Amino acid sequence: MRVVVLEDTVLLQEGLVRLLGGYGHETVAQLVTADGLIEAVEEHEPDLVIADVRLPPTFTDEGIQAAVALRTIRPSQPILILSQYVEERYASELLGGDASGLGYLLKERVADVKDFIDACIRVAEGGTVLDPEVVAQLLARRRREPLDMLTAREREVLSLMAEGRSNVGIARKLVISEGAVEKHISSVFAKLGLTATVTEHRRVLAVLEHLRAT
Repeated sequence: MRVVVLEDTVLLQEGLVRLLGGYGHETVAQLVTADGLIEAVEEHEPDLVIADVRLPPTFTDEGIQAAVALRTIRPSQPILILSQYVEERYASELLGGDASGLGYLLKERVADVKDFIDACIRVAEGGTVLDPEVVAQLLARRRREPLDMLTAREREVLSLMAEGRSNVGIARKLVISEGAVEKHISSVFAKLGLTATVTEHRRVLAVLEHLRAT
């Protein structure tokens, strides 16, 4: 197996190279930044790319963005992402399309050498490998309903909106001010991701979300 390693921590990068070499796999390129990844892949035609999520210069999402860009150009290129922590947004972004030949593991899994090498081989052969922690958090995220983010008072306000009550009617029912009702409704809109547009009625959309959940 021929591998490109994209990792800025020299100790981990060298450790990966030696680990792979110990199992007969060749590292054909070692990179510390995302710059040049596509060129390296096009030059060496690796069986696998191992990439860190956070790389210089900002240490935010350079690695994952490079992986997404690479898969756009070369959809079949196997990539194994290594991350210090479970980062749901990045995992979802990478795995949002065809997940064949993709892996996402926490860096701590590298310590389980045989399992790690097996994971590399499975990804290189077109399989999908996900860290158990990544799976757990992604499933938990899918299970969470948007309404779960609302406070008890916001739920009451939304329920009364669903009954067709105006802000004045809600205020009288809950014995609070109209200003308080407006604040609660604004918070409901924000938590449900309903932005003001000329084509959609946020109040109706919020009520529809309430009815869908109940």
